[in-house]
Amino acid sequence: MDLTKLTTESRNLDTLDIDRVSTLEMMRMLNREDMKVPLAVAKSLDRIAEAVDAAAAAIASGGRLIYIGAGTSGRLGILDASECPPTFGTDPGMVVGIIAGGKEAILAAVEGAEDDFAGGASDLVSAGFTKSDVLVGIAASGRTPYVLGAIDHAKKTGAVTVSISCNPGSAMAQAADIPIVAEVGPEAITGSTRLKAGTAQKLILNMITTGTMVKLGKVYSNLMVDVSATNEKLVERRKNIVMQATGADADEASKLIELSLGNPKLAILIKLTGLGKDEASRLLDKNSGYILRALDAAENKLREE
Repeated sequence: MDLTKLTTESRNLDTLDIDRVSTLEMMRMLNREDMKVPLAVAKSLDRIAEAVDAAAAAIASGGRLIYIGAGTSGRLGILDASECPPTFGTDPGMVVGIIAGGKEAILAAVEGAEDDFAGGASDLVSAGFTKSDVLVGIAASGRTPYVLGAIDHAKKTGAVTVSISCNPGSAMAQAADIPIVAEVGPEAITGSTRLKAGTAQKLILNMITTGTMVKLGKVYSNLMVDVSATNEKLVERRKNIVMQATGADADEASKLIELSLGNPKLAILIKLTGLGKDEASRLLDKNSGYILRALDAAENKLREE
């Protein structure tokens, strides 16, 4: 193993004096490095779009989006997956995060877990992975054995595989169907890939799940119309979403939400079409929960009449 060939393990010539400068200058150094991340991610937008299309198609057909990684990469996958149910009202099993070493590794390092090639495959088997799912392997280095083992297993099942890494020409990028590479360069602290590499991975994961959920009809305009109201803030947000989407005032929005049994999509459709609850609900179901499609269908029906 020769880590010196990995750009993420190289010395950063712009931060050699980070331990000698003032605290403010230290923050400037870190900030200047962070500014490079979005530009690196932007170079992979075509691949990220491919990953979104693959994930949306899989989920629409009953499959899942599975993230797998070790250490920081694994934790970022779990974070992104865990935020989908409250944000988009998804079933917890629709987007799943798996980390080398299991739940214990979420809070503390599990020695040697990332080096277990067979462990990646084994954890996918335990998760019931099938060819209907999409696997996203995450590793800054692009060479983590655990993730490579998972990608190898997923490919053998016939599933679509995606890799997210920060080094060009990595083993993961060569193995995956859709390789996403964000070349962020050397870290401010040599080899500390929780920094720029971690930020790049977080940005990419945000884009994958957000884009997927938009394509699945869980967003109307730029409103998250499938939000789960699990606390007071989200109850208020749900009401505001109905107000913003329809122009209803606060009282009418509250009544619409009550009528629709807390379903913002249904409340919006009732208001915008003037349909009764049952008819609006049938229209929404017929159009797989897409508000835009349901509105088009309602408009077409009116024209025919």
